[in-house]
Amino acid sequence: MMDEKAGHLADMDLFRELSDRDMAELDRVITLTNVSRGRVFYQPEDLGEVLFLIKQGRVQLYRISPEGKKLVIATLGPGALFGEMALLGQQMHSAFAEALEDCLILVMSRADLERLILSKPAVGLRMLEMTSRRLNDAEARLKDMAFKGIPARLASLLLRLADERDANDIVGLTHQDLAETIGTYRETATQVLNDMKLAGLIEIGRKRIGILDRAHLEELARS
Repeated sequence: MMDEKAGHLADMDLFRELSDRDMAELDRVITLTNVSRGRVFYQPEDLGEVLFLIKQGRVQLYRISPEGKKLVIATLGPGALFGEMALLGQQMHSAFAEALEDCLILVMSRADLERLILSKPAVGLRMLEMTSRRLNDAEARLKDMAFKGIPARLASLLLRLADERDANDIVGLTHQDLAETIGTYRETATQVLNDMKLAGLIEIGRKRIGILDRAHLEELARS
């Protein structure tokens, strides 16, 4: 397990400039854990302050409103991190983290993360860059929800997901997942997707959406 963990750490962008000695120390303090699909592995009542690094799979961060409505904060894939906001006083106590797929997660305590950043400032700078990108994505989603209708929001989301995967196929997400990400109901998202399909913008399969007409989808996203 130690050799396996060291290999996972070595090819993560966050740690790319660390020496062999630094990597050996990381290997000692980081826990490697498998999380099965559908498992909620962080809940609001969890008090531990830790950094999660996604090696394999996808994780959804979300909150539940007092009325019981689910609001997706972010969907993160390999190489992403979360939990780092605790260093800035923004704890995750109000958020859930759920594995959308079978995941391999690296976990690091706040104390160990602080020691690493103090000794290796470059790691802290890269972490801030990664956090900034995620916050920019969240801001863009909030703007969409505030100023755009459901079709434009959904078009923006599909384009963003396709860009993240560098492909025209979006796989592994249900209509419910898409609806929760843009702040609407599954039935509404399904109807809009069917309208896009009839217009020849997309094709729909089982947990798969293929983009057929990107130019017109981009036009819809701007509306």
